[in-house]
Amino acid sequence: MKTVLITGATSGIGLALARLLAGANWHVLACGRTAERCDAAKAAVLKENPDARIVFFSADLRQQREVNRLAGEIGTYLEQACGGRLDVLISNAGFVTSWYSTTEEGYEQQFALNHLAGFLLTFRLLRYLGAGARVILTGSNSHKWMKIRWNDIMFQRRYNCLLAYKQSKLCNMLFAAEFNRRFSKRLGIKAFVVDPGLVDTAIGCKRTGRLTSRFWSLRRRGGVSPEEAAKTYLWLCGQKEHPEGLYFGDCTARRGSRRSESEADARRLFALSETLCGIAFEEGAPV
Repeated sequence: MKTVLITGATSGIGLALARLLAGANWHVLACGRTAERCDAAKAAVLKENPDARIVFFSADLRQQREVNRLAGEIGTYLEQACGGRLDVLISNAGFVTSWYSTTEEGYEQQFALNHLAGFLLTFRLLRYLGAGARVILTGSNSHKWMKIRWNDIMFQRRYNCLLAYKQSKLCNMLFAAEFNRRFSKRLGIKAFVVDPGLVDTAIGCKRTGRLTSRFWSLRRRGGVSPEEAAKTYLWLCGQKEHPEGLYFGDCTARRGSRRSESEADARRLFALSETLCGIAFEEGAPV
């Protein structure tokens, strides 16, 4: 039985993935922001599939101390119940907010959750990701109309929620590309970014202003269901060999933006992210 960890798994794409992978006989480790939401999601999965092997962990991944705590709990569980191996890590947790706000470390929250949380969690769990394992990030086509704002990466000046979100999705692309350059051949682990397209979820309504929330409430009606969006993740999880490509949608490799292919930007972002998280990937990589 293979093991998968899914963040952002109490609603939307994450919950749909948990249900589908549990139904496909995966050992599912899932993460949500609160214990109450985790309990409700677990009950929904087990109601549909009483034999599902699924366990939930709660953590607010905007805060790095919570990412580190979660990684410790996941590591202990993997060693005790999964032979110390994690086959797929899906960093799906993300959000949009209309207001500038920061984490305990002083980092803008979209940048912290949509990018740094997955970056740090991957580092903490790298020892459990053996050859053939996959890291999958939830991306967006919106990365194509953005560049990294190097002189104000936290959007402290003139905060724009949409631009901050687009930048975080470009960060997902650059992180995956640099991760693969460093570790794909060396460790046999590969990172992918999935563009789920327009999905009928509440992501644009939870922490946004009235106008943004109203706009998203109307736009989401044209989106596919979370179950439909989850199919590409399921396909990537099920491939025997690593598929060629980095960026996927509808189970097909796609071309990212020109900026997402910049090796210089990828290296620069990787180094900055290490500094912001207080880590060094090379030190944590298995020999």
